[in-house]
Amino acid sequence: MTPPANQKTPNMKIFEEIESEVQSYARSFPRVFNRAKGETMWDEEGNEYLDFLAGAGTLNYGHNNPVFKDILIDYIQNDGITHGLDMHTKAKGEFLQTFNDKILKPRGMEYMVQFTGPTGTNAVEAAMKIARNVTGQQNIVTFTNGFHGVSLGALAATGNSHHRDAAGVSLSGAHRMPYDGYLGENIDTTEYLDKVLSDSSSGINSPAAVIVETVQGEGGINVASIEWLQSLQSVCRKHGILLIIDDIQAGCGRTGDYFSFEEAGIEPDIITLSKSLGGYGLPFAVVLMKPELDQWKPGEHNGTFRGNNLAFVTAKAAIEHYWSDEKFSEEIKRKGRYVSDRLDSIVREYGEGNFTTKGRGMFQGINCVNGEIAGKITSSAFKKGLMIETSGADDHVVKFLCPLIISDENLKKGIDIVESAIQEVCAKVDQIPEEKTYFDAG
Repeated sequence: MTPPANQKTPNMKIFEEIESEVQSYARSFPRVFNRAKGETMWDEEGNEYLDFLAGAGTLNYGHNNPVFKDILIDYIQNDGITHGLDMHTKAKGEFLQTFNDKILKPRGMEYMVQFTGPTGTNAVEAAMKIARNVTGQQNIVTFTNGFHGVSLGALAATGNSHHRDAAGVSLSGAHRMPYDGYLGENIDTTEYLDKVLSDSSSGINSPAAVIVETVQGEGGINVASIEWLQSLQSVCRKHGILLIIDDIQAGCGRTGDYFSFEEAGIEPDIITLSKSLGGYGLPFAVVLMKPELDQWKPGEHNGTFRGNNLAFVTAKAAIEHYWSDEKFSEEIKRKGRYVSDRLDSIVREYGEGNFTTKGRGMFQGINCVNGEIAGKITSSAFKKGLMIETSGADDHVVKFLCPLIISDENLKKGIDIVESAIQEVCAKVDQIPEEKTYFDAG
């Protein structure tokens, strides 16, 4: 049974009394949750919800995955090291060995692994710092609608004005370029990048690196084409610029392969990973860099919690269980095709002028005319027992980010709920006089 609209549980008072106004997801889902398993969450009153948010991409393997839970409990019961700064521990060594044997070597990838503070934004900060230190250049090329974090360096690389305006200081050190498709379908924006880098009077100084997401999650599920990514790498190599792939949300299987750039066949100089890397939802982030780039001096980029050994344990288990062969990847791609088929069907049913589909693999969304419509859809879905959020500059994309391990039955159920919510919202729109309709002709 799902709760009535806007009803709050009795013990919401403490959050209203002393939790900061900065909270965001809690506003969309105003319940007190206390239990979760797989793709399902329950609130304190026993109401059940399908989770199509998955910790904003942190729970690719679901909540309380039993594959990891027993191993983690056993490690704790045996007094395994929890916090180890950057000291050598058995848990770290086993993670590194497994990551190298199961992820890097099978893909012919040779990278050094840097353990940063356990957040994606910290990994981005480290990636940009090492690029600047190695090249001696200061600026980073970033892209429209990109999102890389909210600490000042990563925020300078982020396009979203809502987050940028909160900085309180000028944000510098980045050159903004148009992402694939930003100027229209038939315009290759890497040609523009090549042009400005080739022109000494363009006003663009030689940058240290380019940082890009293959799929812009927070930016609205914008997908870079294979050809665009390949061209971007060619431009970087032509001009001696390092290529950083921010795979924090799109990586760890979200698009079907472990790394989101595998299909393009490119070789980034630097890769950032976080979110689902730890498997169980535990904080964990790394920077992968080509060996010749590992020019750090000891302690130049450190952090108290870069040694989260609990996350090393579950990260190793995730790789061993899900990435030792191609079966899990094939399952993700199969489910991704189902999501594509269903979303395409919904768009045909409710009007291609009103909705379009976006995304790749199990990283997809429905692009609505505006944020108001998208917000009504997600609000209606929550009342029906589905947690799903929006993304994009105007929160206009309904973002499908369910756990990758979701059952076929619950995947269908969740999309059915979204379709029902769209039908409900469209019916209300149709009742509005024509001159006041929410939908425009475009």
